[in-house]
Amino acid sequence: MNGFLPMSRSDMEERGITQFDFIYVTGDAYVDHPSFGAAIITRLLENLGYTVGIISQPDWKSGKDLTRFGRPRLAFLVTAGNIDSMVAHYTAAKRKRSDDAYTPGGKAGKRPDRAVIVYCKKLRELFGAVPIAIGGLEASLRRFAHYDYWDDGVRPSILLDSGADILMYGMGEHQITELAKRLDGGESIGDIHDIRGTCYLTEPVNTPIGAVQCPSFEQVRDNKREYAKACRQQYDQQDEVYGRTVIQRHGNMMLVQNPPALSLTTQELDHVYSLPYMRAYHPSYEALGGVPGIEEVRFSITHNRGCFGYCNFCSIALHQGRRITCRSESSILEEAEKITHMPDFKGYIHDVGGPTANFRLPSCEKQLSAGLCKGKKCLAPKPCGNLQVSHKEYISILRKLRQVKGVKKVFIRSGIRYDYLMEDESEEFLKELIRHHVSGQLKVAPEHCSAAVLDKMGKPHIEAYRKFQKRFYEITKSVGKEQYLVPYLMSSHPGSTLKEAIDLAVFLKENHMHPEQVQDFYPTPGTISTCMFYTGLDPYTMEEVYVPKTPEEKKMQRTLLQYFKPENKKIVIAALKKAGRQELIGYGKNCLVTPDGSGKAGAGRQSDKRRKVRACQGKKRNRK
Repeated sequence: MNGFLPMSRSDMEERGITQFDFIYVTGDAYVDHPSFGAAIITRLLENLGYTVGIISQPDWKSGKDLTRFGRPRLAFLVTAGNIDSMVAHYTAAKRKRSDDAYTPGGKAGKRPDRAVIVYCKKLRELFGAVPIAIGGLEASLRRFAHYDYWDDGVRPSILLDSGADILMYGMGEHQITELAKRLDGGESIGDIHDIRGTCYLTEPVNTPIGAVQCPSFEQVRDNKREYAKACRQQYDQQDEVYGRTVIQRHGNMMLVQNPPALSLTTQELDHVYSLPYMRAYHPSYEALGGVPGIEEVRFSITHNRGCFGYCNFCSIALHQGRRITCRSESSILEEAEKITHMPDFKGYIHDVGGPTANFRLPSCEKQLSAGLCKGKKCLAPKPCGNLQVSHKEYISILRKLRQVKGVKKVFIRSGIRYDYLMEDESEEFLKELIRHHVSGQLKVAPEHCSAAVLDKMGKPHIEAYRKFQKRFYEITKSVGKEQYLVPYLMSSHPGSTLKEAIDLAVFLKENHMHPEQVQDFYPTPGTISTCMFYTGLDPYTMEEVYVPKTPEEKKMQRTLLQYFKPENKKIVIAALKKAGRQELIGYGKNCLVTPDGSGKAGAGRQSDKRRKVRACQGKKRNRK
């Protein structure tokens, strides 16, 4: 018997279990590590005294895998896995991916498209009226009627499409704990309508009083202004302090979203991370090549949750929330100690981070009692005057981690909010970051240089990045290190015309940046940017937003960010001519390309530093 939860009938029998309390169905391979939601939820249930069986990546075309354990005593729990199944399967260009980081051997095709819906419908076919609860990112971000990029249309709530009984959105520890206790106490899942952080369907006559009603599925499907209005209403109620119940009619049923679950306290977070995770993929995957998705996180530590950075293209605000919650120093050090005893640990902790690595405080003191400001951002376009900034606690933790026996280096590979960092009156953290916690390259996310585009992204203006970049290289040079920034950049975000794409190309040339990979905007479910992409409207101003949608323009914008590649020069010339920017075609030092597309514009010998900056740009992006 190994330390993993049961995955097979023989595991079940070996443990003397005749019927599981819960059966957890997931579209991912089974990885028992706290960076995987499946591990946290199942270990938490085990800790509460419930038995849990795991069905990982079942064959959805037959009932063989889904019936291996029989019927659970309390409920099936269904998730697509760590990411949305459609995002897992398709690129931003809607091309089928050939790999899947959450599957043994990294092979694609082990989960269906729209996995939550497919699994739930098969369970209904096999087990009838068995209780089914859904959760995870796919369910969470599709809980309302939502634009679906792959259908290029609006789909109803996934709760309706899947036929499940209840949906748990956000981080699910409080929800699953209460749901489990109430099901165990004999309540019917169809009667459990008051758990925070959950959604359910009911007949309109039973709609709770005092809820915020957003436009119906039919209205948002047929009218883009109504869709934008609904988007704002939904985001405006995602605060655990003042968030109200939100309702949305779907035909003859009413979708009800209860207010968000309360954030876990530090003590509760510490408990979650103290559970007996194996910190590895299930041994049955070894012969298949293991599970690639664990490699980046196996020796990493999560110290916080939430992000008040609140970028419009990011799902965190709608899923984890904007409120920052943190683990204690002792909990983090205990996890580091465990990591040092892992057999293949080489002395390097790969990350001490979270959604944003350097957040450990609420953005301001009032948010704990009043919530985060509705419709406003703490850092964009400029930092709020009430922002409280300190890295003292984070510095203390990092220093103590460096002293743990067996630890050679502690890196920070999660995103650093450089705009927040530069608001700190002390440069102590920036200096320690550069001296001790950068593995040659530091990932940062300016995303663009145009103020118009950055405003639509909900990001700070480029001046904040310029200020940080200058100090980063000054301090790096002063301490005798050779380290580089790896900036994340995005093409074709709503608000970006060809003009803004050219401005970004010029910015890259001026700063000697040669990105080998560029992130084209991906309209993932539920985000504010996706609302703009679909409706052509900013949901917070209702003003029209330019949206690059044709494959030709998107290709031009993407190619401009790699203007220096010989194979791109013909498209770059066409884009510059289309935008009336012929002055950038020529042999001068400010030109992007030569007239015939051959040779180098502004040709001249690159310095060693510039060549190294170019070489360090080729890291693959891993978005939250």
